[in-house]
Amino acid sequence: MEHVAAVIVDIVGSRTLADRAGAQRAVLAAFADAEATLDDAPARPLAGTVGDEFQGVYASLADALAVTTLAPLLLPEEIRVRSGIGLGEVVEVDGDISDGSGWWRAREAIQEAHRREDAGERSVLSWCVGGEGDDAGMASSFLLLRDHVVGRMKARERRIAAGLLRGVSQQELAADESITQGAVSQAAHRSGAAALRAALEQVAGVLRSEDSA
Repeated sequence: MEHVAAVIVDIVGSRTLADRAGAQRAVLAAFADAEATLDDAPARPLAGTVGDEFQGVYASLADALAVTTLAPLLLPEEIRVRSGIGLGEVVEVDGDISDGSGWWRAREAIQEAHRREDAGERSVLSWCVGGEGDDAGMASSFLLLRDHVVGRMKARERRIAAGLLRGVSQQELAADESITQGAVSQAAHRSGAAALRAALEQVAGVLRSEDSA
């Protein structure tokens, strides 16, 4: 896989969770649901590795951004995940073992997210690292704003945001939440969910147009 998006995910504060195994299952289920919305199947669906870490490979940066945006919104409020996206090569070595610049950069990215959070940037949970000519800088800028917006959302706002990203209508969301369509619209705009969807669509559109150029 010459130029893909390798993703490393871990669970924030996993040692404090009462049910770590349940949290791991929830993460896998959320990412599987998010991956199901992609037009193209992941090169390697997210899977557990060691402890509370997970790894996956996506065909494009646009797909990696889409999955790492939607999946955290599908998780219970008490489970938070951190992600690093690395753009580059993934080389299959033996069985489930792989290597390449994509993985090195994904590791560098998640370490940068850790560093920023430890330095006081509490909302930073994601980062992207790429090579020369990649769109890692634009992606990290999007991730900074995305994580800030999502981190301030309440439980219902997260559900509404997830629904919007999955293409669910406001009428359907209103029925699910037992509120009016107007209340859904207000919540989507007040929480930033509507802006998040628009920003993700814009970024994905730019990335895909570059890929096809």
